Amino acid sequence: MLRREVLKFLTGLAATAASPVWATGAYPTPHFMGEPTPFTADTLRARAKAMARTPYELRPEVPEEWRNLSYDEYRALWFRSNASALWTDTDTPYRVDFFHPGLYFPHAVQINVVENGNANRVAFDLGLFDKTDTFPDLPLNENMGYSGFRLRTELEKPGIHQEFMVMQGASYFRALGKGQVYGLSARGLAINTAGAEGEEFPDFTEFWIERPKTGREDITIHALMDSPSTTGAYSFVVHPGFPTQIDVTAHVFPRHEISHVGIAPLTSMFLFDETNRNRFDDFRPAVHDNDGLLIQNGAGETIWRPLANPTKLQVSSFVDNNPRGFGLMQRANEFSDFADLEALYHKRPGLWITPGEDWGRGTVTLVEIPADREIYDNIVAYWRPRESLKAGQDYQFTYRMSWGESATDPQPVARVLNTRLGKRFHGGYIVTIDFENSAALPEDLSELALHIGSNRGTHSDGIVQRNPETGGPRLAFTFDPEEASAVEMRAQLRHKGRMVSEVWLYRWTAA
Repeated sequence: MLRREVLKFLTGLAATAASPVWATGAYPTPHFMGEPTPFTADTLRARAKAMARTPYELRPEVPEEWRNLSYDEYRALWFRSNASALWTDTDTPYRVDFFHPGLYFPHAVQINVVENGNANRVAFDLGLFDKTDTFPDLPLNENMGYSGFRLRTELEKPGIHQEFMVMQGASYFRALGKGQVYGLSARGLAINTAGAEGEEFPDFTEFWIERPKTGREDITIHALMDSPSTTGAYSFVVHPGFPTQIDVTAHVFPRHEISHVGIAPLTSMFLFDETNRNRFDDFRPAVHDNDGLLIQNGAGETIWRPLANPTKLQVSSFVDNNPRGFGLMQRANEFSDFADLEALYHKRPGLWITPGEDWGRGTVTLVEIPADREIYDNIVAYWRPRESLKAGQDYQFTYRMSWGESATDPQPVARVLNTRLGKRFHGGYIVTIDFENSAALPEDLSELALHIGSNRGTHSDGIVQRNPETGGPRLAFTFDPEEASAVEMRAQLRHKGRMVSEVWLYRWTAA
């Protein structure tokens, strides 16, 4: 089953598990197994470094009976959130729920709780879950492990612990800001994405969750990563809110040279909007988790690249030196943009990546995969270093993830709000780009200089008018691809030689 279908299924399962039926204290809470062991981020890093010097070994699978659960049987068992969560009935501001393995998750992960410098392994306990009478009898082992976990805290209302982060499956995790619903995901590392020899998906194999000390509002999670090509030691310092921010420190130890690696990879879905609406017979005006790739490059430009759902795989590389940040954003945030009361796409978060140090030369890479249904995750974005990662080295990357509205540094330019594209009666296409009303713009829009370019075909000089709904300028121009199957376009507003808008980039492809 596709990963997005799995996430939809788990979201529904979470809603079931969170229903306030159980009385707190009437059921068991997680217990530990074995003796506590000293733990620090340094010991985790040393362990990952030592593993990288040894051949990769496949992790054992959970018992066959768990792997063979049907979809309905898997759903018949769920964690008892309101009674059995870690730190229930304590003054710790967080609650941790666990997911059982099996079906789509044949490899379990070990989860540890760290307190006062010691790590205690959480035992697998079926008593933490509720089930229907259709759930079969399965072999049990407290050392089996879980498939992942989720974090909850009093995000909006006192006494109500709401879910805001999930870590489950390979190195995937996702989070949201206050008032939002889950959308795009992140990963620990991407290897050979869209490569001819196939992509490699590293796994987080073990987690350590630090119990926050009194007065701390953040929570820290550590993770061990393993794959045929590399190992890694990750630390996540999580600050829930709006936006929810996660400070990441990643140490990557390649087993062999990796030429195509993605740092801070993001995974999302884009099906259609006003640029390709004609390809979909749907009651909604748009369907997407995010609608654009935003980049602040090392040269000081702010670039907006609307996402596309091409008919053939396409990869775009934005060459840069020491990027200031990048992310997949959702600028369509009104209900009327989607008219969907179930998916609530207008509440999906954007995710902005801010490097913690200079990342040097490389590319912000965007992968767009053809999709015909919204269950497919068809968008990937990441930072690809120009130099390959060498075996035996310790590569450190730090960055901040901001899940919510655009959390970029304030820019004195007008943002792109929307892009529309459609055929002309006399041939060619019309493009309109709506910019927000910004203080950087002149009162008289006729003073704006319009900079429009394309690498193929022909285009008009364009006109600019004020959009009566947004109050900002709308740039409109026509283009004719002629014989080209793909056209790269660029547009920007300037005033007296100054950049006063984001740089709009778009790749048109023949359907």
